Amino acid sequence: MKLSGINHESIISSSFSKPHKTHTLSSSFSSAKVTNFKTLPSFQKLSTHSHQSVKKVFIFNPKSSIGGETSKSGTSKTPAQLLRNLLESPGVHQGPACYDGLSAKLVEKAGFDFCFTSGFSISAARLGLPDVGLISYGEMVDQGRQITEAVSIPVIGDGDNGYGNGMNVKRTVKGFIKAGFAGIIIEDQVSPKACGHTQGRKVVSREEAVMRIKAAIDARRESGSDIVIVARTDSRQAVSFEEALWRSRAFADAGADVLFVDALASREEMRGFCEVYPLVPKMANMLEGGGKTPILNPTELEQMGFKIVAYPLSLIGVSVRAMQDALTAIKGGRLPPPGSLPSFEELKETLGFNAYYEEEKVYATRDSQSFSQRASIDIYGNQERTKDANEERDQSEQDNVVEVVTPEVYYGADGSKGRFSGIWSRQLRVKVTGKDGSEKLEIRIPAGFLDGITNVVPALGGVNIKSLLDDAAGEPGGKKLLDFNDTMGDRIQVFLE
Repeated sequence: MKLSGINHESIISSSFSKPHKTHTLSSSFSSAKVTNFKTLPSFQKLSTHSHQSVKKVFIFNPKSSIGGETSKSGTSKTPAQLLRNLLESPGVHQGPACYDGLSAKLVEKAGFDFCFTSGFSISAARLGLPDVGLISYGEMVDQGRQITEAVSIPVIGDGDNGYGNGMNVKRTVKGFIKAGFAGIIIEDQVSPKACGHTQGRKVVSREEAVMRIKAAIDARRESGSDIVIVARTDSRQAVSFEEALWRSRAFADAGADVLFVDALASREEMRGFCEVYPLVPKMANMLEGGGKTPILNPTELEQMGFKIVAYPLSLIGVSVRAMQDALTAIKGGRLPPPGSLPSFEELKETLGFNAYYEEEKVYATRDSQSFSQRASIDIYGNQERTKDANEERDQSEQDNVVEVVTPEVYYGADGSKGRFSGIWSRQLRVKVTGKDGSEKLEIRIPAGFLDGITNVVPALGGVNIKSLLDDAAGEPGGKKLLDFNDTMGDRIQVFLE
């Protein structure tokens, strides 16, 4: 099924200087509509259980938890159909690039309609290696399958250069279809390929570049799929802007659904690219942190003529920085600042623990008695034996001695007693300053909750702060109790307020 009504066969491919026939986009699919989750297969599967219990359950399956989309006939739409609906809808659509199941879940949870996979990020996260062609087809498909299984939104996969000749391209496309991708990006770099914004880019000949797209189209047809083919050229940096435009036209003639020129170097080039076959959707790549392409907001990109926008490094970039900061804190004898960490409850919610627990209840057995006790009643009918066992258990419980332990009470040097009286009602201000002079942490903790202070600043472990508080009883606010440097050279200060 084609994305648009463009008749690619009628476009003359031998001479790109001639005018081309253009047609309006078709509306083969109705606008996206979220359906009631009761229509989903996962819900129908549970309908064999009592209606009352199923009614309350939140489906754990990530593909059904949000509520899939169905066509007017009631049949589920494929990921590719959902993506084609998006491409035919008004406006520009943003797609952050994920690299594993968790990052994909977060993209969906944030409300995005689709996402990309990034070869750069997957190579970094899975192998810890740069994106220079070291990651294989098998590793990319395996990672992609985990990503598509984790979410309900369509995912466009990074198919690199197809990992070889036309036959390899066909195998790559078919593998991505089986992995559940809605779209695939095929590029014209030589092997080994690399990130398009790095030095030394080289591309294959025009003929081979076009043949890769034709092979991808053939693989789609042979699979009976409607996966979206995104044709990418890296010839802007490898050859010239004019060469990139030539190849884009040729890719459209071959049947590509979306066109993508990586590493465009100016606004003028971006506008010029969008003028090539205006009715064929264009993809922009907003490489964060210093790429060759100007970073524009979605409104500007839409005005230029772009339909989808990739943000390839945001998630992997902030993840790397966050991990570096956390490791620096731990190495210095501290934990990361509370504001940089989600609570354990938030983590469980994000990962689906609560949804799992709710669905688990549907399959719980109603009889909580032990198997041995049920056997004595149901199999042997010896109810008297069970009664005797219950009486012995009750007697045993009566014989148990319950020991009441009185918690230790702290008495301050000023006669104060308990956690919230006298000196214990004061606050401690804990300040951590890096060896470079930057302020890393400043928190206030009630003196009555000293037991938790080492969870925040482990370097204070072993320090008898209670004794310091006793010595400071009656002192005015602002008294400095501690001032020392930890093993990483950070300065730790504790003040009594």
